[in-house]
Amino acid sequence: MGNSASRGLTTEWPIALIWMSFLLMTLIGSSLKPEVIGATSSLVVLAAIFGVMLLAVFRVVHHAECLAEIFGEPFGTLILTLSVIGIEVAVITAVMLTGDNTPTLARDTMFSVLMIVLNGLVGLSLLLGGRRHGLQAFNLSGANAYLVVLLPVAITSLVLPSFTQSAPGGGLSPLQTVFQITMSIILYGVFLVFQTVKIPMAFQQPQLENNKPEQHQTHHQTLEVKGTIFHSVGLALTLIPLVLMSKKLAIYVDFGIAQVGAPVALGGFIVAIMILTPEALAAFDAAKQNQLQRAVNICLGSALATIGLTVPAVLIAGMIVGLPVELGLESPEIVLLALSLSISIVTFVGSRTNALQGVVHLAVFFAYLVLIFDV
Repeated sequence: MGNSASRGLTTEWPIALIWMSFLLMTLIGSSLKPEVIGATSSLVVLAAIFGVMLLAVFRVVHHAECLAEIFGEPFGTLILTLSVIGIEVAVITAVMLTGDNTPTLARDTMFSVLMIVLNGLVGLSLLLGGRRHGLQAFNLSGANAYLVVLLPVAITSLVLPSFTQSAPGGGLSPLQTVFQITMSIILYGVFLVFQTVKIPMAFQQPQLENNKPEQHQTHHQTLEVKGTIFHSVGLALTLIPLVLMSKKLAIYVDFGIAQVGAPVALGGFIVAIMILTPEALAAFDAAKQNQLQRAVNICLGSALATIGLTVPAVLIAGMIVGLPVELGLESPEIVLLALSLSISIVTFVGSRTNALQGVVHLAVFFAYLVLIFDV
């Protein structure tokens, strides 16, 4: 038992690394500011911070997945989703409050998360799973529950502000801001009640002939589950420095984009990639193990939580510090969002998916990548 505990603590070195990195940046951060060390050195520091934070995010996902094994579905995926969204909220808020105060940075990051999740993650999951297993089954009621809540919250927060005239640009008036915060929180809260209390079976993998129970066990065989307290403490000890390091990352992301003359939307894409990489790997693994419902829970759960939780958090942060927040998308982005939501509805209108649908989602994802650089 002693060797097992020692081995468990040894694997937690990314937690020690990110804490030491945060302390180092706090002590000597002033001498490492981008304007002091120059563009090249700033990019090196950005890469180092990004790498350390990515390692820590992997530990967050590990502890969340261990808790998922302990509590089962849908609570397990919910823990994973909320952990990742907590990081997302912290990073987006830090990016929004740092640097040149670009009011669209938060919007660009949230839009990037939606495009990566709804098209990149869903597309690659369906492609990987479809190539290995052909038709894959999922729970139609669960997928529909995600989409029916995602549609109104996404449209009212990211599309409607582009057409209203109470605030300049894609901003929201004070009344619209309060309404959007309230509606997003209430809808997501009601969804959580249905997911965890009312109809949790709708978010569980249906047991069909080509979907054997032992495949679910294979997915978790590599996990070394130690206990609720151990993984809860590990999750907290990793999330705290991630939140604290978010502002450090934001400074260098903002400076790097300005130096290379890249589009502002690229910053949102970079942050989204870091946040979603471990979760993406979990979704791909679930799809390859023919546990498509878990992949659906991860992907659509991330999309819904991004809108349902991040939008209120960003709007509240903007109100507190008195900074403008523009959520309304530009016309090309609105077209892509509408296309992504429409394809998602078609994909999940039945109870089985195939690799062709994955290819279609990936095509829209590549269209989004093109529009980052050439609108």
